[in-house]
Amino acid sequence: MARKLPPLKALRAFEAAARHLSFTRAAEELHVTRAAISQQVALLEEQLNTRLFVRLNRALRLTEAGRACLPEIQQGFDLLGSGVERAVQEEMRGALVVSCSPSLASKWLVSRLDEFGRQLPGVDVRLHAQYGLPDFHDDEVDVAIHFGADAFAEELSADLLFPAAVVPLCSPALLQGRERLRKPADLVRFRLLHDEALNQDPDHPGWANWLEAFAVDGVDASRGAHFSHTMLALDAAAEGQGVLLAIDRLAAPEVRAGRLAVPFDLRLPLRAAYRLVVPRGWLQRPKVQLFRDWLLASAAADPDPLSAALASRSARRRTEPRDRPPRPAREPE
Repeated sequence: MARKLPPLKALRAFEAAARHLSFTRAAEELHVTRAAISQQVALLEEQLNTRLFVRLNRALRLTEAGRACLPEIQQGFDLLGSGVERAVQEEMRGALVVSCSPSLASKWLVSRLDEFGRQLPGVDVRLHAQYGLPDFHDDEVDVAIHFGADAFAEELSADLLFPAAVVPLCSPALLQGRERLRKPADLVRFRLLHDEALNQDPDHPGWANWLEAFAVDGVDASRGAHFSHTMLALDAAAEGQGVLLAIDRLAAPEVRAGRLAVPFDLRLPLRAAYRLVVPRGWLQRPKVQLFRDWLLASAAADPDPLSAALASRSARRRTEPRDRPPRPAREPE
């Protein structure tokens, strides 16, 4: 049979007041008013049909009934706390499943997961690389890092991680020699590379949009090689096969490593952005909350990685020793 228990709020008010022997101090502990504690205790006494306190002018004393029930009520709260803590620990043991596009996972997220593991060693991350927004229930995904300009359903929370823009990229080899790429109009002499993975988004601008935005005439935006995956397109650009239009944040690691260069830093902002998407009802899950806080802080600490990469490469080139031809040996006089 179901037990008929008094309201938990009333039992909690009684336990705090009995421990402090003061309605005022119990109210401070529970962040309520003294009148609220007095009202809850009176409600409990009414339901139990017995007095629990003797109310004196400036003091409070437990009755025999109050002293008799206090230890087991305190034990009950201890057991409730232990049960809640055990549920939290069990939740933290399971893996946190993160959905993310393959390109951002490879070029931004994976390198940071080690830091997350050091800060929160009890949470194991299972990375699920996929395009598009997952079905959180059917795909068993906890959080998603989503790229797009979508309007999200009311039941989803979406935090902006960082905006995005597209920028031209090419092999550093294309910036050398007499026929090097100097200015946007020179693109007429180079093959254009197209990332079809991004072009699947109708809001994602391609070469035609970029050329129009920066008033570059005479370049056929439809020609060139097409790639179904961002990583393939980046590899092709790094090998000198042409000039790729790519998202600035994905380009930063390649520029920093010297595999790719930015021939002209003309970025075209996108409507789409990277966002952390979580079902609102899951925001209070401990591991989801911890990952969300960490990810937002990590994104805020890295506002414009491409500019930092360009500055780093420029400074490195200035300090690198240049090869000089040996001086000819002087003939003896």
